Amino acid sequence: MAEALRVGIAGLGTVGASVARVLRDKAAELTRQCGRDIVVTAVSARDAKRDRGIDLSAAKWFDDPVKLAEKADIDVFVELIGGDEGPARQSVKAALEAGRHVVTANKALLAKHGVALAEIAEKKGVLLNYEAAVAGGIPVIKTMREAMAGNAVTRVFGILNGTCNYILTRMEAEGISFDACLKDAQRLGYAEADPTFDIEGHDTAHKLSILTSLAFGTRIAANDIYMEGISNITQADIRAAGDLGYRIKLLGVAQRTDSGIEQRVHPTMVPTASVIAQVHGVINAVAIETDILGELLLSGPGAGGNATASAVIGDIADIAKSRPGFQHAPVFGWPAKELKPYKKARMRSHAGGYFIRLTVHDRTGVFAAIAKRMADNDISLESIVQQAAGPETQAQKTVILVTHETTEAAVRKAVEGITKDGHLTDKPQVIRIERAE
Repeated sequence: MAEALRVGIAGLGTVGASVARVLRDKAAELTRQCGRDIVVTAVSARDAKRDRGIDLSAAKWFDDPVKLAEKADIDVFVELIGGDEGPARQSVKAALEAGRHVVTANKALLAKHGVALAEIAEKKGVLLNYEAAVAGGIPVIKTMREAMAGNAVTRVFGILNGTCNYILTRMEAEGISFDACLKDAQRLGYAEADPTFDIEGHDTAHKLSILTSLAFGTRIAANDIYMEGISNITQADIRAAGDLGYRIKLLGVAQRTDSGIEQRVHPTMVPTASVIAQVHGVINAVAIETDILGELLLSGPGAGGNATASAVIGDIADIAKSRPGFQHAPVFGWPAKELKPYKKARMRSHAGGYFIRLTVHDRTGVFAAIAKRMADNDISLESIVQQAAGPETQAQKTVILVTHETTEAAVRKAVEGITKDGHLTDKPQVIRIERAE
């Protein structure tokens, strides 16, 4: 049997402790699968005295994760610290430069520094594995990097944040407000005390940028993603979507166009009968469209200690199975130095159209003025519905518009004009509609 694979873990929070526990509890099974033992020989965390529910006394303790990466007697460095700078970046870079394999769950680090780190890994001939960084326990990275040879990806999209999906699911199922759902998500541990990173789309954008690089062979461009969160979604939107035969999901979408790559994160109305609409709660789903395979949908737990730990263990096991001299797959599917510069696509018409909800003064001429603003911007309407905003607000009406194919710029310009006309009593809502998910 080959020598044991020596693992160092930096970060012993929920995921790190779970990884150490699984490596201990499943040791015999992992040895049979990998052909060698996997042993945690070094660890690092902020508090050495904290009870993590697992005996780590046999592992050497390091207060500094960078020292662990540089000096520890390990083969694999597992980074579970978090953050795109500081100890996380420094320790991963140090481990790679020392010729050690790295496993990380850190999407923020990869979104900002992934290409540079990949160049070091490929130069040193070591693996940089990151399955846990995108969609938790779903094996989407391995699928795209290794299992789709010969396929040209045309689009990748999905539900990439469990917190947002949980909130939208409960808002629809129970008829409660966004704020109430968010508080429950925080109480249950699905959302952070400061939930901004999740609910405003940043987490989804980081994950999408990694998938974009894998799909299209481009350098990661997390700062070139159009982004909207879900904090402005109301019960009025949820109900209107249901009446029209749609369900609201926060989607990350990347697709190749004639002018470049389009990346966007925003609330989206998807047909209730579509597969993506059936993904509820904290579950994630990623759809990959290719020229050979067609559409592949991967769905499963996208967050939580067990799901993330499962993906980390899988990455460690892959390293344990590899042998010296074996040619590793490039970190992002293409050699890092050959990744093409990201070219942002020109704005184009959105085939699915738009949902626009306007709360307006109930007075003569408003309806005609709205229709004129739409016509002035060459927006064709599929439907326009006027309804009372509620018995307590009889001086207001809600106008719901569904457009045919048009551009984001045209819709925003029309809504801006209606706002300037003084007809609105509340902020307007604009949501893209996806027809063919």
